[in-house]
Order: sequence, then structure tokens, then C-alpha cells
Amino acid sequence: MNRALFRLSLACLVMFVLLLINVNYVQAFESSSLADKPGNARTFNQQFQYQRGSIIADGVGGPTTIAESLPTSTSTSGNTIYQRHYPDGAMYAPITGYDSIYGSTGVEAAYSKYLNGTAPGLTVQNLISLLSGKAKQGATVNLTVSPKAQQAAYQALLAEGHQGGVVALNPRTGAILAMVSDPSYNPNLLTTLDGTKLNKVDKKLLTDPSQPLLNRAINQTYPPGSSFKIITSSAGFSTGKVAGPQATIAAPEPLKLPNGNLLNNDADEDCFGGNPQVIQAFLLSCNTAFANIGIKVGGTTLRSYANKFGWNDSSLTIPMPVSPSVIPPITDPSLTAMSSIGQLDDQVTALQEAMDAAAIANHGTIMKPYLMQSVQAPDLTTIASTTPSVLSQAVTSQVASEVGSMMVQVTQNPDGTAYQTAGPPAVGSSLVIAGKTGTAENTVSGAGLDDAVFTCYAPANNPQIAVGVIVKGGGFGADAAAPIAVKIIEAYLGVH
Repeated sequence: MNRALFRLSLACLVMFVLLLINVNYVQAFESSSLADKPGNARTFNQQFQYQRGSIIADGVGGPTTIAESLPTSTSTSGNTIYQRHYPDGAMYAPITGYDSIYGSTGVEAAYSKYLNGTAPGLTVQNLISLLSGKAKQGATVNLTVSPKAQQAAYQALLAEGHQGGVVALNPRTGAILAMVSDPSYNPNLLTTLDGTKLNKVDKKLLTDPSQPLLNRAINQTYPPGSSFKIITSSAGFSTGKVAGPQATIAAPEPLKLPNGNLLNNDADEDCFGGNPQVIQAFLLSCNTAFANIGIKVGGTTLRSYANKFGWNDSSLTIPMPVSPSVIPPITDPSLTAMSSIGQLDDQVTALQEAMDAAAIANHGTIMKPYLMQSVQAPDLTTIASTTPSVLSQAVTSQVASEVGSMMVQVTQNPDGTAYQTAGPPAVGSSLVIAGKTGTAENTVSGAGLDDAVFTCYAPANNPQIAVGVIVKGGGFGADAAAPIAVKIIEAYLGVH
């Protein structure tokens, strides 16, 4: 009997010790993750009784609050009830996302643990607030976004009247300066504390055929058209298959592909007599010349260089997940010819367009794009920050310089495709933009209009901003997309 009681007592002791260890482990290491779980009713009820941290666009000229929590009422227990508010809702919606009673998106979701005050770095401050009788308060998330660039991008894309996406980057750091999607939505409609009302708003947005909740800057892909010639040129120069911008390349009109099909230049245009220098073919955007370069390089090599620029990367986040820009595996020379001019199955995001230009601007090095600059606790101490990091080395500094010299000719040479919209007549001789237009055939755009694409950086001799613009069904890249990029650059650099 004594032996049985001993065993039972020992088992109870072991279970008690294990329970004690588990309780302490949960308290010490899992409290934050449990608090963040959407099924936690206690957290759900408490989340509106403290002030969620603000989101700040911390650009040149002073910070701008783009998300904040404001007192809206008082609960039966006497506690203040806070509701999320977005001062410039639709303009920043692709960045902020929204925070609702059912969940969150965008930056609101990505940095929720800081904004709602559950991050481990805020534990001590929360304890001090509790002991002093003060309400818990979330941290402030400072973004890299420039309010001037964001406003210019939003207004210019909205004025164009077509769906599309825009991204601007600092090519030296990867900091995102602007990110716009059109059509957008008003996130304030989703912050209501009335569940029935929220369901109606959510259903309306989800069933809207224009898909306003879709972030077209990072999660919608389009054919790149001739903007892909930046990649094709880089592959040609890097492999030695093409001996630099002054090398000549055959550009007949039309070009007979290996499979017997004919490829034409835009409007069946003659390309400098059919035997231009690469730089001439680039500024005039001759399809047949770059189709020949693509055939010389080969599909496998062309794709590998696209990958160096960040294409086909399904793991990229900013911190929101980014849909990969795609150039599929190709071995057939005729299909390679089409892919080398940004057609066939090539698909690209506005972010990738900006990254392509940024790589050339930054001597061939692509920096990882990011949105969060820093996170500040309520006592103004910095508890998190982003250090710029290299994503990849796309090309050598020499190749980047060679491609960049061709991009300058696109806007500065009177024969260049963007001379009238992004060259001296548009922006004045004091600002030189290096760019590449794209006019991509896309039958789904409707009305027979091509998608308009423009990728660029400026100033050409001291790059501070890189921009990618895609306008669905906008027509010519020089006419629809380039003017948007110019407005963003002028606003950001303070040039008029």
C-alpha cells in the first residue's frame, strides 16, 4: 500500500512540476504570440481600449501621419474606446492596408505586434505603464515613404484614368519612396466597430469588378514590353555576345525568326537602315535588333540574367509578399526572340520595373526594397530599424554604365522614344532622366490598347530616385507612363 501511494504521489509531483514549468514558459515566451492570435477574446475586447501606434510617412519636409487611433466613445466600464483613422485613406491604402475588428492587412498586419504594443521590446514599458496607472500604448512605425512623391504618384496615376501601379525607390538603399495602386479604396470604411456594417462594406469591396483591394504595384503583373530590353542588353553585354553600346546589330524590317514567323518593329519602322548600333536600336526601341540579341544570348542565359535583377523571386517581401515577376524557362530561339522584347509570357510588377532601373542606377547592385525605417516606443526610444542590404549583384559596374548611357539617350536624343515626354522639352535641361519605355501588347486590356510602361532613374549623373510605372490599357509607354514618372521625380527632387 505504501509503495502504491508513493508512486501516485511521485506522479502527481511530476505533473505539478511540469504544469508549473509550462505556465512559466507560456508567461515568459509565448505571451506575445498568444495575444496576437485572432481567437483570443480577451485581446479582441481590449484592443480598442488602448491607443494603437501611429504609422508615419517620414519623408523630406517633415513626417506625415497616415494611420492613427482616435478616441471615439467611452465603454460602460469608463474606458476610452479608440477607432483607427486614415487621414489620406485611398492614397496610402496600398501601403497601410487596414486594421479592422476581423483582421488587418498591409503594414497594419506586418507590424501589428509593434502597433498593438505586444512586441517583446515593449514589455518593460508596458509594465511601467501598468504600475503607474497609465493605459498601454502601441509603438509608432516610421516608413520610408516620401509624402511628396506619394501624392504626386497618386494624383498623376488617377488623372491618367486607367488602372495601374507605381513604385518609386531610392536606388542606393532600396527604401520605397512611393507605392500607388489605382483603383484604390478608403480604409476608413473598414474600421467601423459595427460588425454588420463591416460585413456589408467588405462584401462590396470584394465583389467590385475593378478589384480595389488588389495592390497593383506589387501583386499584379503585366507584360513589360520594350522595358525588358534593359535585361536583354545587360545579358548581351555581360556575356560578351554583344560588344557594348557601339556594336552593330542586324535589325531588318521584318525579321524572319527561325520558325519562319515574321517579327516587325513598331509601325514597321526602319531601324537606322537595318544595321544600327545597339545604342541606336535602344533609343528607338527596335524590336528586331533586340530579338536578334536574345537569340544570340539564348533563352537560358537571358532568364538567368533576369533572375539576377530579381525576376522569378517568390520569396521577396517588403514586408508584404510581392508577386514574382516572371520570365519562364525558354530554349526555343524563336520564343526567346519574343521574350527578349518583353512579350510572349513575360510578366512584371511595377516594383520590379523600379528595381530594374535602380540596379542600373546603383552600379549594377540591387538593394532589397523595404518600407519600415524605424519603430519608436511611446518613450521615443528606437526598438527596431531597417539596415539597407544587398539583394543581388545584377551586372558589373561597367555594364550598368553602358546600359545607363543608352537609357539617357531614350530621353535626351531627339529620336528617343521618351524625348518629348521625359526629355528636355518636358523637364528642362537641368534635370536628366535615364529611362526606357515599354508598349506591351495585352489583349485583356480592352479597347485594343496596349499597356504603357516606363522605368527610369534620376538625376542620371547622381541617381536619387528610380521609378516604375505601368498603366493598363494606357497605350504608348512614352505618352501614358513617362509623364507620371516625371511628375514623381520633380516632386521628390523639388524640381519644377
